Amino acid sequence: MDQVNRTAGIRRCKILLISANRCTTPEPVFPLGLAYLSAALRQSGHQVIWLDPLCADHLEEVLEESTPDLVGISLRNIDDVLIRRQETFVGNLGELVSTIRRKRACPVVLGGSGFSILPRELLELSGADYGIVGQGEAAFPALIQALQTGEDFRAIPGLIARQQGDFIRNASDTASPALQLEAGDWPQEISAYYLQAGGMLNVQTQRGCAHRCCYCTYPLIEGTRHRRRSPQAVVSEFEQLEKLGANYTFVVDSVFNSSAAHVTEICEALQRRKIKIRWGCFLRPQNLTPEMMRLMAGAGLAHIEFGSDSFCDKVLVEYQKGLTFEDIRRSTELARDEGIDFCHFVIAGGPGETPETLEISFKNSLTLGSPIIMAVPGMRIYPGTDLFNRAVAEGQVRAEANLSQPTYYLAPGLHLAQVLELLRSFAGQAPNWIVGDSDPAYEKLVNRLRQRGVSGPLWSYLATAQRLWPKGAR
Repeated sequence: MDQVNRTAGIRRCKILLISANRCTTPEPVFPLGLAYLSAALRQSGHQVIWLDPLCADHLEEVLEESTPDLVGISLRNIDDVLIRRQETFVGNLGELVSTIRRKRACPVVLGGSGFSILPRELLELSGADYGIVGQGEAAFPALIQALQTGEDFRAIPGLIARQQGDFIRNASDTASPALQLEAGDWPQEISAYYLQAGGMLNVQTQRGCAHRCCYCTYPLIEGTRHRRRSPQAVVSEFEQLEKLGANYTFVVDSVFNSSAAHVTEICEALQRRKIKIRWGCFLRPQNLTPEMMRLMAGAGLAHIEFGSDSFCDKVLVEYQKGLTFEDIRRSTELARDEGIDFCHFVIAGGPGETPETLEISFKNSLTLGSPIIMAVPGMRIYPGTDLFNRAVAEGQVRAEANLSQPTYYLAPGLHLAQVLELLRSFAGQAPNWIVGDSDPAYEKLVNRLRQRGVSGPLWSYLATAQRLWPKGAR
């Protein structure tokens, strides 16, 4: 290891940041994490160059022209979490790092939400020098400084690295909120691509998640304490997105309504500044009120993605959701009363699921007034989650298993074909149930609509297709 020698004498570095995300289904998502990392590096005095292969794949040319002193690679997704497709996005990591090394003798650092789930496995797979688990705004500049000065790496939050045949891994930074972004932190060419291909850009108003859903990795990546950004910082970023030409954005918080006070502050600030951008978000279908929903609608909320997961109370307990179907039903009514578009996500077959509970979920869904219901079979198992512990106890996975290969949980006694048959039966009776993987014909329709400038979510188009052409749409 000679990383210190590679960067000897460097005080202000050129950093190449690469978005390694290749997931474009249902639509490509702007790499917001790189924007925050870019802001941190810029504020530390470093020069930042971006490369996003989804927009323009010319890595060797960029390496030759920019001659970076360090390269950071962000991994947003490990796989598509779909049990039937099981498409992975990390198989080319080793090739990517090898290409960098052929052109530049510089340290390579991995990070991003996907990396943070399986850091040791992905560091080994890639052959990169270092990784940063969790948020990297403090860690990356600190790593650069340590490489320059030879300081002890143990003070760098979230750092993972090889050391004498093993790995060191430091505790992650789970205390800092996101930094303030400026115009240059959204590269014009890359932003334009995502506006055209995905119909929107994105904003983060807080980090952390205090909820305990059995399968979820948000608390592992971001911590369990909510760190909320100021309304002024959030609104400033909305204004930056307007200048970039966005008329729609998505709030990427794990749960936007983590606090009624936070929702109120953000929405009132958006209204005071007369922000015109429409936006969507993830909402927890609980503790919503008519006043809160009305305020969000007035501030531009146009669509909601409810993380409901099941419409059966018994299963909601096993999934550790901490809410009931009555909460879901009431939240649905509130969104409909304000004319906000919305959908529910359902995971079928997880802990506690049986054919009887699936039937209960379907019957309960009929009382919701035909919202779009996006249903997938099986739960992706990730290390560190309660689902992983349960799967180990039940003998479904080994404690030492390498979960970089997609591994799924189905409740004992259930089989994939059985769950799919039930879900398809539901969709046959209620076309608002969208089951499993997206249809290639729908993906082509999405591309055509985006080319025509249609922004926001496109679930209603898929539901219409299922109603008109039920066999082809599924």
